Amino acid sequence: MRPALFYSDAMAAYDLGPHHPLKPERFTLAVDLMRAYGLIGEERNLDPVHPIEFFSPSGPASGADLALVHDEAYIATVKDASAYPERYRFVTRHGIGVGDTPAAHGLHDVAALICGGTIAALSRVLDAPGPARSFAPAGGLHHAHRNSAAGFCIYNDPAVAIAVALRERPGTRIAYLDIDAHHGDGVQEAFYDTANVLTISLHESGRYLFPGTGHAEETGIGAGTGYAINVPLPPFADAECYKVVFDEVVAPVLAAFSPDALVAQCGADAHHADPLTHLGLTLSGMRDLYRRIVEIADASCGGRLACCGGGGYGTYSVVPRAWTMLAAVLAGVDVPDALPEEWRARSSSMSDEEAPRTITEDTAPPGDPGTALEHTRSVVTQLLRSVTLLK
Repeated sequence: MRPALFYSDAMAAYDLGPHHPLKPERFTLAVDLMRAYGLIGEERNLDPVHPIEFFSPSGPASGADLALVHDEAYIATVKDASAYPERYRFVTRHGIGVGDTPAAHGLHDVAALICGGTIAALSRVLDAPGPARSFAPAGGLHHAHRNSAAGFCIYNDPAVAIAVALRERPGTRIAYLDIDAHHGDGVQEAFYDTANVLTISLHESGRYLFPGTGHAEETGIGAGTGYAINVPLPPFADAECYKVVFDEVVAPVLAAFSPDALVAQCGADAHHADPLTHLGLTLSGMRDLYRRIVEIADASCGGRLACCGGGGYGTYSVVPRAWTMLAAVLAGVDVPDALPEEWRARSSSMSDEEAPRTITEDTAPPGDPGTALEHTRSVVTQLLRSVTLLK
């Protein structure tokens, strides 16, 4: 079964304003680059020429779907802010308005559509007769809480997709792996008291970065005790740091949990040049990380892997290349290093910077990798003392 991409141009309406750091171009340019490389075609589901099938979601998440994760009062506020954003210019209700997550026309509809894409991506891999991979690049909005928006996120599409899967397939066990530079707090919160969902978040330490959570001591409550795992990373953590965490924590924990599917939030803001974060991955290091995620999914859950996007504020150069690398890894193909000229021209026309010439072109990460690795090893050593799944 070929991997599947779930995307619609309508998702670009998730636009929080011209000066907001979260820009839809991070995923629209990624999809354009996938198409320029021939990874996808137009929406022709049975076209055998391209290594990835391309689907538009059948529709947005329903009100009942959203209510599995979000309060009805919050959903009503989102609808109101979508219809009358001017009411929220100087006030904030349920996290929408002044601040990180402003109101905008049509926000409910497009946020629900993004949820629909992630629901479809996870449903496809769960319903497959064997190994299956999917990617919802506009998804990964992991900060939204039950009764509030947060961190640029209106509806929490990974949590909604997982909750729908649990509702429709009782007894299903889902693992959620988050490699965004920011802690996956909203998804953790949604399943903090259940043993059917394992959440693992690798992120820059909350000592330095929003949302200030994701400490190793956050392990779940009640039936969910031991099913939330957090690995707070130091600034400048590089590929060697991630290798230690994957070898000693992620791979053995997922093997012990043995989920029916793995959902991977693949925010690209762990890149060293991201303007909002302080981690140390290169593009080549990110590609190696994606390959490792595929290997772990193959080993732990029969190859059922649903990926979504997330953060990433190197909008025009870093994120599109990273997520195109992810798509190629999911398809098991290599793309030429040279970027297609038509894509470079479009990217350059949308920003003040000349587009890179190759998909791996990068600069040297800052910081002392030796210090970051030493710190990471210390975090992992302390964490392993309390990971009950490995006892």
